[in-house]
Amino acid sequence: MQRQEIHDELDRVCADFEQLIDGAPVAEMRRLSDGTKWTNEQLLFHMLFGYLLVRNLLPMVRGFARLPAAASRRFASTLNAANGPFHHVNYVGSLGGARVLGYPGMEKLMRRAIRDLHRSLDRRTDDELDRGMHFPVRWDPYFRDFMTVSDLYHYPTQHYQHHRRQLTFGRL
Repeated sequence: MQRQEIHDELDRVCADFEQLIDGAPVAEMRRLSDGTKWTNEQLLFHMLFGYLLVRNLLPMVRGFARLPAAASRRFASTLNAANGPFHHVNYVGSLGGARVLGYPGMEKLMRRAIRDLHRSLDRRTDDELDRGMHFPVRWDPYFRDFMTVSDLYHYPTQHYQHHRRQLTFGRL
């Protein structure tokens, strides 16, 4: 994916996220989502969390990208073995995020995460964007066995779009 396409994706998601939060009544935010155990507000927090996760994963990926591929392969294998605890923490972490931050806090954090990803992307050379590492494919359906730094910038939007289809705003 090209750098400008990633920038455009980030901007679209940020605007969409704010529109979802600003446009939904509290009753709809607390409605159960489709296909998850989360409410819409919990799922929105989880969608935001994908961007926060990537922002924090980027330095690790850039570090592993400088090592032999076997290092990240072993690391991904270890993480795959621990996928049960990861999924539990991932689920529980989203239960209270929206309530703790509040809707304005979620919007502010999303804007900050998107801004940070834009800045980080602008600092990367094309060579850096093409480097990568092995990933724990059991952790997320959008993780591939090997992902480049560019792939990682695109990942949270794939994750976001997947979960956006599960929101039940306006459905009876």
